[in-house]
Amino acid sequence: MKPVPLNYRHLHYFWVVAQEGSITRAAERLGVAVQTISAQLNLLEQALGRALLTTKERRMVPTEAGKVVLGYADQIFQLGEQLQEALRACDRTGTLRLAVGVSDALPKLIAGRLLAAVYRLPQPVRLACYEGKFDDLLAELALHRLDVVLTDRPAAGGNRRVFNHPIGEFDIALFATHVLAERASSNFPVSLKGMPLLLPTPGNALRGRIERWLEERGLAIEVVGEFEDSALLYTFGRAGLGLFPAPLALAEEIASQFGAGPVGELVGVREQYFAVSTERRIRHPAVEALRSAAADSRGGDRPE
Repeated sequence: MKPVPLNYRHLHYFWVVAQEGSITRAAERLGVAVQTISAQLNLLEQALGRALLTTKERRMVPTEAGKVVLGYADQIFQLGEQLQEALRACDRTGTLRLAVGVSDALPKLIAGRLLAAVYRLPQPVRLACYEGKFDDLLAELALHRLDVVLTDRPAAGGNRRVFNHPIGEFDIALFATHVLAERASSNFPVSLKGMPLLLPTPGNALRGRIERWLEERGLAIEVVGEFEDSALLYTFGRAGLGLFPAPLALAEEIASQFGAGPVGELVGVREQYFAVSTERRIRHPAVEALRSAAADSRGGDRPE
């Protein structure tokens, strides 16, 4: 008996429902009626002879057969989205488009240094940068609205297919404007006692490392500001409102842009940065340039 040809529209509806966990949300995302999706899911299950979805804790989840189908659907439709992206990326002049998400916790000076590598490609590049929270950017990456996310922490795999590409580790120092630096640089780090400090918000990996460093040395400081956005943290530091942490490698840029210099290194405190990308069969040339720049910054091997 000749097998029934697979209806890819039905398969696409199943794929979206499995992602959203709800026919209603899938209908909203696709802009079609709930009844349409329900009917076409039924037709897909009849054609395959298997139940593909079941309800668990008020959420629609794939059955065992549905998980198998979902694995193939992921590859089919992600590759289709990548094809559309590639066509959109190349205009008549051959310009490549690179959409980058930059985590608000990542120093923008680090991001700028790294992203400059894409302009060394032989073809012209149009760069689109979006700043946001870590989880929001990963969601956009999963939907292929971003090509890569630059962040200060690795992304957990979970249901997402992602690769974490280490950009490098950087030594951290405390910076301050001239007046504060004079007070804090003498007999560092004992001089930090009672000094005003600007820090990343609680939950930030660097915040925890700095607090442990201070605690180990018995240093009581006054936190006068907490910031999710590193650029805003540096801006308050430029106003002389407190000492602030930053990669020591950025000393020249911070002096030029924020009028602040290093007071002292937080020995043993380092921050690692990552470029997070999805698993792709077709690699974006600008993402490859980004990854190569990351390898160069570490003095390591080229990415595979």
